[in-house]
Amino acid sequence: MPTIKDVAKKAGVTVTTVSRVLNNRGYISEVTRKKVYEAMKELNYQPNELARSLYRKKSYLIGLLIPNVSHPFFAELTGYIEYYAYQEGYKILLCNSGQDSSKEKGYIDMLKRHQVDGIIIGSHTLEAEQYLNVKLPIVAIDRYYSNIPYVASDNYKGGILATKLLIQKGCKKIAHISGPLILNTPANNRYKAFKEVATQENVEYFVVETKLNRFEIEEYKKIVRGLFKEHPDIDGIFASSDLIAASVISVAKELNKKIPQDLKIVGYDDINVANLVVPSLTTVRQPIKEIARKAIELLLRQIDGEKVEKENILPVTLIERETT
Repeated sequence: MPTIKDVAKKAGVTVTTVSRVLNNRGYISEVTRKKVYEAMKELNYQPNELARSLYRKKSYLIGLLIPNVSHPFFAELTGYIEYYAYQEGYKILLCNSGQDSSKEKGYIDMLKRHQVDGIIIGSHTLEAEQYLNVKLPIVAIDRYYSNIPYVASDNYKGGILATKLLIQKGCKKIAHISGPLILNTPANNRYKAFKEVATQENVEYFVVETKLNRFEIEEYKKIVRGLFKEHPDIDGIFASSDLIAASVISVAKELNKKIPQDLKIVGYDDINVANLVVPSLTTVRQPIKEIARKAIELLLRQIDGEKVEKENILPVTLIERETT
């Protein structure tokens, strides 16, 4: 296996020069830099990343903790986070917690052992204290933690837009299918906005919560069937995610409810599936790409020793399609 000395000899430079090229330290002419890279290529030399990390005092690794990589929202978010991290010279260690707090803690310990430069938390268990003891830069996505900056869409505005649209379209009895409200998340503002608008407009409303630690279509369908069984005359639903809204469409078809004539539906996220389901889904678009970019920006600024703003709220957009 070739060593840094072999590269130096092949390129006709000193070991120190090769080290400077690898770590991008000090002035190196383009001619010399090209010689070193050509020698590395010819010798198939692979730098020792651990040694380079110790020298630079950075690993150029970021931990990303999410609840379920198969969920369309988190899959899309992960793709953008990886893209923006890579643009800045960082690589991602992806941790799929499965909404299991003990698994989450194990991943946190693993990330510390791998000396990641920072962590982005998109997971949603109740064990917040596990993160507060980590002496690393952290950014949360759609979650409140003490003294940890977070990025979220304007959930309250999204809830207002969705609820007002249902009422403007003539709905008289509406429901909101929320996430688990026991979690302390900015997403709960969708629920708050729904209640406030429905109360102000004097429209009959109901709220149903999904279960903690579940992102399952069949579970969503079970909740929707229960809602229609108890309130068969509901004519408008604001679902807290597009995946839940897609489940509402499926159950409505089972019950021969015509959309949007008998039932109007608004989702939240605007993931790719929103435009693929039939009928296509009216939804509140989260700026997923911008959320990812902001999370990376905030984390890198912290890694560089900067102080960053704790609350980072990004605007949402109402996208009207066939379900309303």
